[in-house]
Amino acid sequence: MKRVAMFFILILFSITPTVHALEWAYFFVVWDGNVYEVKEEEVGESEIGKAIGYVETKANNRTGKHVGNASNYYPIGTKYYEIKGIQSDKAIAVEAGEKQWVKAEFIHKKPSYWLEKVLPFLLLLLIIVVFFIAFSSKKR
Repeated sequence: MKRVAMFFILILFSITPTVHALEWAYFFVVWDGNVYEVKEEEVGESEIGKAIGYVETKANNRTGKHVGNASNYYPIGTKYYEIKGIQSDKAIAVEAGEKQWVKAEFIHKKPSYWLEKVLPFLLLLLIIVVFFIAFSSKKR
């Protein structure tokens, strides 16, 4: 009986799923297809330009993939701003709190994923198929 119990305990521990998560090297935001590393450098209110975007999605902590304007740290809705005198393809300001902004510097273009390129065509194909089925069933 003890052997059977030990066997089941061993099986239970061997099939238990493991948790995988990334440990991010730095905080980042993605805007307009560019990835910006968020620095600790504060940006003064007088340097803040117009709002240019906001965090729309969170980066996946298991795969690292992200779609659209994303962040691995900031919550959805966090706003991005231009910094006066600096081109937005070099650096932007990220809202860090009430009347607080931090600088985020461009590091590289966002990697593209095949699904981002294929999904619009799949949706268009689905719409065409639905219309085709709807109109062909009306003719009968």
